[in-house]
Amino acid sequence: MIEIPSDLHPDLVPLVFLLGKWTGAGVTDFPGQEKANFGQEVTFSHDGRDFLEYVSHSWILDAEGNKVKPLETESGFWRVDKDRKVEVVMTRDTGVVEIWYGELAAQKPQIDLVTDAVARTAASGPYTGGKRLYGYVKSDLMWVGEKATPEVELRPYMSAHLKKTVTPEEVEAMAKNLPDLPDDGIAFFR
Repeated sequence: MIEIPSDLHPDLVPLVFLLGKWTGAGVTDFPGQEKANFGQEVTFSHDGRDFLEYVSHSWILDAEGNKVKPLETESGFWRVDKDRKVEVVMTRDTGVVEIWYGELAAQKPQIDLVTDAVARTAASGPYTGGKRLYGYVKSDLMWVGEKATPEVELRPYMSAHLKKTVTPEEVEAMAKNLPDLPDDGIAFFR
């Protein structure tokens, strides 16, 4: 179940499904780069203003699922307007800053984004733009990213399947708010 925090800015209600900490794994594959499995941790948070704060850390995984080395870090801000148009400002540790525009699908928690502007530092690798699709599917967050460079046309390069992570503090709060269970514990499920 998706809960709407009482202090969430009203404009952000269509994006409420993104809120929280998500962890999972995916695959990265792009010409000129090593194909690999990766782990990812994503956090969408808010402070009452009209944007979500976004932070993503990913790392290469070995065959046993252990962290090998950092892959990519992103951070940014997500907004949505009354017409369900989404805008994202994102920075990457590789020296890339992007502005993304897209929209929230009608009647489902899915967001399609396309880069509108890309700025790169001298240290960043070649990159001309991208597309992303985010979807909330059976309580999980899934996404796929496409990218283009001067040498490679737009193509998928990363995708991940993330599950919501519950912190110890959230578990404690849930435990305090549990209803009284019947003596046998089974009647609760009837």
